[in-house]
Amino acid sequence: MSSALPPTSDDRCYSRAAAARYSAEDSGLLTPVRASTPIEAAVSDLAWLQAMLDAEAALARAQARLGTVPESAAAAITAAARADALDLHDLARRARAAANPVVPLVKDLAAAVHAACPAATQYVHLGSTSQDILDTAAMLVSARGIALILRELDQAADSVAVLAALHRDDLMAGRTLTQHATPITFGLKTAGWLLGLLDARQRLDDVMRASLPVQLGGAAGTMAGYLECALDGADAARPPAHYGRDLTETFARELGLSAPLLPWHTRRTPMADLAHALSVTAGSLGKIATDVLSLARTETAEINEPGDPGHGASSAMPQKRNPVLATLIRTAALQVPPLATILLQSMAAEDERPAGAWHAEWMPLRESLRLVGGAAHTATDLCARMVVDPARMRSNLETTGALMTTERLVHALRACFPDGSAASAVAQACHTALTDHRPLVDALLDVPQIRERFSADDIDDLLDPSRYLGASADLVDRALDHYAEQRGGSS
Repeated sequence: MSSALPPTSDDRCYSRAAAARYSAEDSGLLTPVRASTPIEAAVSDLAWLQAMLDAEAALARAQARLGTVPESAAAAITAAARADALDLHDLARRARAAANPVVPLVKDLAAAVHAACPAATQYVHLGSTSQDILDTAAMLVSARGIALILRELDQAADSVAVLAALHRDDLMAGRTLTQHATPITFGLKTAGWLLGLLDARQRLDDVMRASLPVQLGGAAGTMAGYLECALDGADAARPPAHYGRDLTETFARELGLSAPLLPWHTRRTPMADLAHALSVTAGSLGKIATDVLSLARTETAEINEPGDPGHGASSAMPQKRNPVLATLIRTAALQVPPLATILLQSMAAEDERPAGAWHAEWMPLRESLRLVGGAAHTATDLCARMVVDPARMRSNLETTGALMTTERLVHALRACFPDGSAASAVAQACHTALTDHRPLVDALLDVPQIRERFSADDIDDLLDPSRYLGASADLVDRALDHYAEQRGGSS
């Protein structure tokens, strides 16, 4: 169930040490869910810079394949396209003058190319525009980040599948609106987690396969600059319209991305697809975290996080063992949807390039990738080492005892109450039992219609929670079968 990382020009640009060197001012101090996780380097400023350079180099190579740029020039541009050779902070400062980093980047890249091969300088950024490079870089960074997230989701799903199989039949209280409802199994709860992870994985995989396109439109989305430059190339007889399609497809192949039918400068569907998939993933991880937080309460204690020294420590209370992994994951789940909203709002883009809406996408996209990647990484640890207490689950279930299965009793009593009042009769008996502190069976047998049809043993049997689990076991098995099919088809 893994997806290959798109090609990178230099793996050294994505090391944690390099990311830290360039991003010390944003090391995750206030978002520890993603601090020091693999996603950090993949979406760092350095990674974005390298992705923009990768786009510039791939464009030159694509143009060379179609005869517009000399092969030697494309090779020189590719060799110079190294993020670690540029001054990232100086480039960021100079980006203020153009409201995007591509303008100063092109100047720096051209200078580096000129130093090595002066004749190749004129082919840097040939016919292109800033949005083509930055949008393509955004898709590259997303592809590289999602590939990491998919691997983490696979590991988390493996661990959750083990939990579902191991606890397939372990009884626990189902809870609705914070109160005990009817009995379920912990296996069924974890089967729901498993399907949530698989749903998230499918959406991210769909985005990876079809919704991460290169951007190639030129100044106003007509590709005029690219076609004009092609007319001066070695193969000037090629029809301009045909060249535009070929260039887009060749550019896409160079980068391992998809080729769009049209430029998408102001048709921001790819960003919306990313926003949706990342939000679903954050929510699926958040569901697991929220359940763990609820079940790890002191008075519940059905689940605990690993008891490593220092894990969950409090600065004030030595006895505390806080569920910090689940807390970290939930922070991401709460932040990603609002960030995704910015990406969705930016779809209402004016003209052929919007002022502000396009620019507003970059940080929310990067932060969404960071948060989801950090949450997925944290979830692999949480799900692999979660401490489950089936005995405590059973004990908690028994605090409501027979009351938990009164729904079953209502169904069994329908024939005794032709007027449809069985539920009211059982509810009154429950109220009496709770108010007078009497066994529920005794309160039920006070009702003539019930006493005429059922003995105390009959009622005890109907109220046995282990015999009112519905299709729980089958549902767990179905989830595990689906997981096995997905695992086999994606491995």
